[in-house]
Amino acid sequence: MKNLSKWAYVITPAIFMIAGIQHAVAQNQIKDLTSKDSAKKANAGEISKPSFKKSFNGGLKKHSVGIGLGQTFLAGDLADTGEDKITADILYNYSASHSFDLLAGIHASKHKFRDTQTELLGATLGIKAKLFQFDEFAPYGVGGFGFYAPRVKRRLEADGEVIASDRKVAFGYHLGVGADLRLNDKFTIGLLAQYHNPFDVKQDVGSEVEGSYYKLLITTFYTFK
Repeated sequence: MKNLSKWAYVITPAIFMIAGIQHAVAQNQIKDLTSKDSAKKANAGEISKPSFKKSFNGGLKKHSVGIGLGQTFLAGDLADTGEDKITADILYNYSASHSFDLLAGIHASKHKFRDTQTELLGATLGIKAKLFQFDEFAPYGVGGFGFYAPRVKRRLEADGEVIASDRKVAFGYHLGVGADLRLNDKFTIGLLAQYHNPFDVKQDVGSEVEGSYYKLLITTFYTFK
């Protein structure tokens, strides 16, 4: 909850600022389209649709696959048995509408620290909400749920023996912010900062596996026709 409150302090003002910019841009576009000169040009067939409309229309109902490469930062108990490292995610994006996309991801990684280890495995599904679009650049927020199977090898406090926890699947949620830059009809690059929080996994022997982790990724997508 402390981590979520820190994110809220950063994201909330940004959303209000972006909404204000978007409202101002929309008002200017309405004034331009309703002016006398614009009406004359429209009658003469000289006015074309705004560039972001062309971009949206050209990218609707499209399937994209991609990869995210960056750093995974462990938090909570997961950080006690593993170190942060460079990892990769496999991503899938479906452009459902002008404002919303479906974003799915799969990731797996091992983080060692001395003789202990943290293993992460997750499959996530989320809704990607575009905050606004300027030409081919679009910042967004994303959130959703997923299935996680964290596993740790940790040292017992009693005798110091290193044992591995049971791998059990648990539900969890993820939140994030990012931005996409569409290079052409085929390729899109971007950034994605994501917070993953699997629910605690109870163990038959030993304490439950708990913790969370962050990802900061550079993303690249290829879009199919």
